[in-house]
Amino acid sequence: MALFKRKKEQSFDGEGLLLFVQVPDAMKAEKILKNSGYIIKLVAPPPALRKGCDLALQINLVEQPGIERTLKEKDAEYIEITPLKNENQEILGIVKITDFDNAVMIKAGNMKLTFDKKSGVILNISGGGCPDIPYLYIELIDKKITEALRPKDIGFTLCALMLERALDESLEIWEGRK
Repeated sequence: MALFKRKKEQSFDGEGLLLFVQVPDAMKAEKILKNSGYIIKLVAPPPALRKGCDLALQINLVEQPGIERTLKEKDAEYIEITPLKNENQEILGIVKITDFDNAVMIKAGNMKLTFDKKSGVILNISGGGCPDIPYLYIELIDKKITEALRPKDIGFTLCALMLERALDESLEIWEGRK
């Protein structure tokens, strides 16, 4: 029996992608839109749609005018909003989970976080090539996932953002066991 049940991935009618040039722009827009009540999802866009950034926001195209207005009011930069036109433009998953006997490894982008199933202690962090990875490793390793510092609060790179996603997923899995 598996340690956890995966929730069904949310999909949107009229799927579209909000595309960016830089990772910080995607991170800023995600925060603004979530705080404004929009249901969005950080994703990796299909290679054919990438405009310089390996991240995009999946949105409901019905909400495009409101999303554009919200981002304009907050001075958030993006390139364009584009519909997903066909099955060849499949969104790539950012998070993958591997369930081992005594541990769970969550891979988010190019970052991996592994925690002990019994104690919730972070056993390993690996991946990435960003300059803040050694610092993030020192701050997170051997800490319980419920007590660890948030990578988004102490890191500054795409690696920190992906590690944040891995920690979020770890917490969902851990809390689902209780």
